[in-house]
Amino acid sequence: MMQLPTHQTVVEAAERVRAHVVRTPVIRNEALDERAGARLFIKCENLQTTGSFKLRGASNRLLQIPEDERAAGVVAFSSGNHAQGVARAAKRLGMPALIVMPSDAPAIKIAGVKRDGGEVRLYDRERESREAIAEEEVERRGAVLVPSFDDPYIIAGQGSAGVEFAEQMDEAGTVLDHIICCAGGGGLINGLALGYDAKAKGTKVWAAEPEEHDDWRRSLKAGEVVTNAPGTRSICDAILTPAPGKLTWALGREQLTGGLAVSDAEIRQAMQLAFSELKLVVEPGGAAALACALFDLPDEARGKNVGVILSGGNVDPAQFAEIIGA
Repeated sequence: MMQLPTHQTVVEAAERVRAHVVRTPVIRNEALDERAGARLFIKCENLQTTGSFKLRGASNRLLQIPEDERAAGVVAFSSGNHAQGVARAAKRLGMPALIVMPSDAPAIKIAGVKRDGGEVRLYDRERESREAIAEEEVERRGAVLVPSFDDPYIIAGQGSAGVEFAEQMDEAGTVLDHIICCAGGGGLINGLALGYDAKAKGTKVWAAEPEEHDDWRRSLKAGEVVTNAPGTRSICDAILTPAPGKLTWALGREQLTGGLAVSDAEIRQAMQLAFSELKLVVEPGGAAALACALFDLPDEARGKNVGVILSGGNVDPAQFAEIIGA
């Protein structure tokens, strides 16, 4: 069993990746505060290099590989944001990277990997196993596998966003009463909670998900891992994992207060509001936390200081145009 990350290891990761990532802004908006019935502090990881928080974890993981072992490169599997994060981190460190991606992944994400020099191997979601393909490539190349979430270095790297958030709230003289963050595998939300030191601050952390794919919400309610039914889908492609990971569940059952969930229609509306009110492009999975703040905010968070994570902005242009123009 790998050792779970701690607040201290996340703080160390934040220092390690500081030169490799952007300190993303925290913004306010009166119109969204009014709609939510709370004071929202919105951290814009959609403005991170590569368009999502994933560069944080990928950078921290690759920086752990000794220089004399980097020539064999890395292998990862992802529908897009982790893929782009790994490709960019590998490029910066002069390492080859192979990314196993579903054939229906958004074209903008596949293009982003290739633009950074990453090699892409496409697979069929229905007939092939991305894990089996990745293992085959790791063995053939002698490369290092870079998981998307269930890895202590990945979780700690994602948590650098929480360290930043805490610094920014300290600068604003504000303590967050609640934080809402999307949850797929759970690397970001749990790293964030550790980095922000939410338990020590008394800040409640809520998982945001699409209502048809709410494994974290149901797992936290049941006190044990609950898996999504096969074939359940949502427009939130970036956060559609079958169930919480082993490491992330071990952290989440101790750190997270509960789960929130919204419909795809409400996520589309959150994307529209992010564009009209904040002038930001946010992908569906990246807008899940904002949608939950606007449409499923817990009663106990009304009138309180609520942190909201916009986790990514890598949306297919045609899909974004359709949603914004609806």
